[in-house]
Order: sequence, then structure tokens, then C-alpha cells
Amino acid sequence: MRIEVNSLEDLNKVTECIKKSGKNIVILSGTLGSGKTTLVKEFVKNEGLNDTVTSPTFAIQNIYADTVYHYDLYNKGSGEFLALGMLEELEKDGWHFLEWGEGLEEVLKTYGLDYLKIKITIDGNKRVYECLN
Repeated sequence: MRIEVNSLEDLNKVTECIKKSGKNIVILSGTLGSGKTTLVKEFVKNEGLNDTVTSPTFAIQNIYADTVYHYDLYNKGSGEFLALGMLEELEKDGWHFLEWGEGLEEVLKTYGLDYLKIKITIDGNKRVYECLN
């Protein structure tokens, strides 16, 4: 499914895509500044949570209300993520968003962990979110 986003309200359509997928692990793929963290912010807001969402670039993981897990592999990479034993975190109940998690796709498949991939591109003044898998 391809969703063009021109405003924060449009991100509700992406949130619906995530929920309808039936997959609680979401790999967010896109360039710097494409809207990965913004999507997680809106998802948390739509879940009725009041947590402040920030990019976990240096922390590798942020947890919101023990129901939304937000990871960023930009600095550490998938190798460090695995070495830290973070793969086990994905087995916890809740939603798991992995920014820059493309390097984990084969590992997730190997362990039978199903995921949704969202590819984000910038097209002029809008973002395009593609729900894949």
C-alpha cells in the first residue's frame, strides 16, 4: 500500500496500515530526515500515550508506556544490536519500530519473526510511505 503524506493527520493512514498488517515488528526504511521518528511519534499519540518520543540514536532503544519499543540502529548497526542481545526484546508484547533495521531482515526471517517494512521516500513537499510485506 502506498500512502502520500502531506500533514501529520495523514500519518493516521500509515498507523492504520501498521495495525491492519497484524505484525508488531515494523522496520522503518528511509533517508535521514525522511520521517521515521515522526511516524513513531504519531503512532504513540494515536495509541493514547502521553510519552515524549525522541530518536533513540544514541540509546539504541526507547520504550513508551511499556507497549511501544523504538529502536535506532543508525549508529550501532545490526551487528551491535544482535551482540547486545536486543533480538530478544522483539519477543515482548507490544509494538516494535526499528529505524535503520534493514540489516535485520534475514535474521528476523531465520528466527521466524514476521515484520512489516515501511519504506519512506521524499517526493517534493510530501512523504510517501509504502507498507511492504
